[in-house]
Amino acid sequence: MGWLWAIIVGFVLGLLAKAILPGKQHSPLWLTTIFGIIGAIVGNAIARGIGIDETSGIDWGRHALQLAAAIVIVFVGDMAYMAVRGNKQRA
Repeated sequence: MGWLWAIIVGFVLGLLAKAILPGKQHSPLWLTTIFGIIGAIVGNAIARGIGIDETSGIDWGRHALQLAAAIVIVFVGDMAYMAVRGNKQRA
């Protein structure tokens, strides 16, 4: 069940990150989901590092860090995807 939950959270985080970023992102949905999963992992690590990973109630700080990490990773990942995709189209 943990993997299914990670995929769902990654999907939602990836879509939110794409919606927040200005302009059009060209990465496919499956890659956006992977970027979202990575963003959740990075956000959790940062939250753990600053001591807000386990709080009573809803962990708004942890969720905000997950979303911020997903935004950065979707942005960088989409640029890398376009660089690789652009190089394949030229060959």
